[in-house]
Amino acid sequence: MGIHINAVISLVAGILILLQPKLLNYVVALYLIIVGVIGLIGLR
Repeated sequence: MGIHINAVISLVAGILILLQPKLLNYVVALYLIIVGVIGLIGLR
């Protein structure tokens, strides 16, 4: 059973937003960048 990277990233991003709502813009931007890079290099 493999770990789904997108699910882990989403979970961490959600926790960060709950803990520090002022980070919302940065967390969303980082999430989009990380998911985009993962998509480009083909990791799952």
